[in-house]
Amino acid sequence: MPITKEELEEFIEELENIRGRHTELVTVFIPAGGNINVVARQVDAEKGTATNIKSKATRKNVLDALETISRELKLYKKTSDNGMAIFAGNVSKKQGQNNIKLWIIEPPQPLKTRLYRCDQTFVLEPLREMMEADEVYGLLVLDRKEATIGLLEGKQIKVLRKLTSGVPGKTEKGGQSAARFARIREGMAKEFFRRIADSMKELFFNRPKLKGILVGGPVPTKEDFLEEGQLITALKTKVIGIKDLGYADEHGLGLLVKESQDILQEQEITKEKKLLDNFFNTLGKTPEKAAYGIKDVKKALKYGAVQTLILSKKTKKSDAKELKKLAEQIGAEVEIVSVDTSEGEQFWNLAGIGAILRFAVE
Repeated sequence: MPITKEELEEFIEELENIRGRHTELVTVFIPAGGNINVVARQVDAEKGTATNIKSKATRKNVLDALETISRELKLYKKTSDNGMAIFAGNVSKKQGQNNIKLWIIEPPQPLKTRLYRCDQTFVLEPLREMMEADEVYGLLVLDRKEATIGLLEGKQIKVLRKLTSGVPGKTEKGGQSAARFARIREGMAKEFFRRIADSMKELFFNRPKLKGILVGGPVPTKEDFLEEGQLITALKTKVIGIKDLGYADEHGLGLLVKESQDILQEQEITKEKKLLDNFFNTLGKTPEKAAYGIKDVKKALKYGAVQTLILSKKTKKSDAKELKKLAEQIGAEVEIVSVDTSEGEQFWNLAGIGAILRFAVE
């Protein structure tokens, strides 16, 4: 069974802290649809190659790791649906002692890489790529004086670039005629729009996961930008929402996401906010149908009363593992929430462990 993204994150954290004394940590990737028997034969062949390693200690560690992998692969009839990531090596911190450890996981997404490597560290990059947000949205808030470009990745809003225009206010300077001053202002505004468009091309064009772009600002500035900013067609067609806003700074990015929740209904940040809003509303209006804290939530799980178990990403790993196991036994949903939103932070400060119940527990 594939592990979840949350479990994969914990797994990566565990393995990235392991270091071999020499190139003795073995990584094997079998891609989705790959032939496990072919890989098993390759691992056996590598044992012959490893006998040529000059260092006696390194040779022994590599051979032991390969033998451990070889024995385990014989227990499988076929490759798991999403492929298999296999890691083995001596994790003992004492020189001259052996503690060969083996990990085999089915990743949450199909593995596309076939790999065999011995190194001082395990190869984790193909798994790290699976941790990236599946959907990314470009953000732009602007007025005639400033603009802020950002990204919404999962639940996080990131500021990528800030720009200022230098466009003067509407008051004429130096005795210029109103018409001439207006033309100067318009020319500077158009140049500012062009710089924004160039920055968006630089920051967004080569992002294959970019699902859409949200634009916010006062009327008619944002419309003028889309009309006159010379934004390339490939990005212009990705504009999925235009919102009236009075801010063009980092605060404006947050408001743009908030005002665009109708567009982002399936986006992670919105789903998390809805889940926690539901939890807090239930806790406030019908407290008998909610629980929080490890003691009360564990009790509700043992009674089979939990509909949705909610855990903060910062919850102690041993507690999370125990509660998730209980939830699986009664068919309860398990949701992991971040602390990147105000709701997520509030939930963590409350207890970091909560549940919406099917029925009240005495």
